[in-house]
Amino acid sequence: MGFSRSQLETFRDATVPDLIGSDCRLLFVGINPGLWTAATQTHFCHPSNRFYPALRGAGLIDFDIDTNRGMTDEQRTAFISTGMGISNLVQRATIRASELTREELEEGGHRLTRLVESIKPVVVAVAGVTAYRSAFGTKSAVLGPQGRSGPAEWWVLPNPSGLNAHATLADLSEWFRAVADAAGIHE
Repeated sequence: MGFSRSQLETFRDATVPDLIGSDCRLLFVGINPGLWTAATQTHFCHPSNRFYPALRGAGLIDFDIDTNRGMTDEQRTAFISTGMGISNLVQRATIRASELTREELEEGGHRLTRLVESIKPVVVAVAGVTAYRSAFGTKSAVLGPQGRSGPAEWWVLPNPSGLNAHATLADLSEWFRAVADAAGIHE
């Protein structure tokens, strides 16, 4: 199935609502939705994105996402019932994160900080070191724990995009397991 280029283009600048339950202990944060994500209304839902396979590899979910349709309501409920949630630094959908301005990323960092103060997760895991550096003005940030800010411990994880060849699926699964352990989320 899938989407044509022209179909995807109609989702430019669309938004995808945060997926956050009332007991969010681990908040995963993407850079911004891609057009495929906007089309399916499911975060990290491009066929080449390794987010859900890495979660499954880490033992944090036991279901697969149909990337042509996105999450079902039952899968959304199962996901948030684990204590995990998903948001983005920037809400608008683009083809590539490189289309975002530094100002958008900085404002996204402020919005995310307000969200974290509101929902009080134990861990915030931002997927993408370059976006984290831009959003928070931390040029020396590296992968791993960044320390505490407000109620949460902040981490930077490798971006699970299929475009990131630096991290394997096994690497991503290890990172996801580490942040889940830090947040007190267990199988």
